[in-house]
Amino acid sequence: MRRALRILVMATLLAFVMAMSVSCAKRATTKGEGEMATKPEVVSSRPEIKGEKVEEIKEEVIKPEEGQVTETEMAKAEEAGREMMAKEEITFEDIHFDFDKYFIRDDAKPILEKLGKYLLENPSVKVLIEGHCDERGTNEYNMALGEKRAQAAKNYLVGLGVSPDRIDTISYGEERPLDPRHNEEAWAKNRRAHFNILR
Repeated sequence: MRRALRILVMATLLAFVMAMSVSCAKRATTKGEGEMATKPEVVSSRPEIKGEKVEEIKEEVIKPEEGQVTETEMAKAEEAGREMMAKEEITFEDIHFDFDKYFIRDDAKPILEKLGKYLLENPSVKVLIEGHCDERGTNEYNMALGEKRAQAAKNYLVGLGVSPDRIDTISYGEERPLDPRHNEEAWAKNRRAHFNILR
């Protein structure tokens, strides 16, 4: 009887110990998963970049320091400078002629020499020479005289070394007076060659 009781007690204890072992194992597993679940993630020193954040950070990286000029801005400024120079109006003084004449006067030579020097220093530039007359004489006569005056100025520039291919001429005769009055002073102003710089 005592032996049977001992066996029963032993079996109960063994069952209890086994039950405790299984329970502890389950708890250990659950605890382990809990630890994994609640274990803090390793945080990088760099914040996570998603969507719009990428653009913001890119802009921050590319953005120059205050007052610093980027290469793009420099290129734009240079291009604007070139355009401004191209649009800048270069003018040369008109030369004048005696009544019914088309020879180059002495007072016109320094103007033509200055123009010739400019053309030689700027080989991509061309010039259009306009020949003008005063209102006296027929339209046909003045158109022919205006052409002779423009041609005389061209010949002088060619003599200075400017290529004739870079010089065009046109005659306006009496059609475009500089001074519309009808007197000697106005007529002297209107007998002229005018220079248009072409780029």
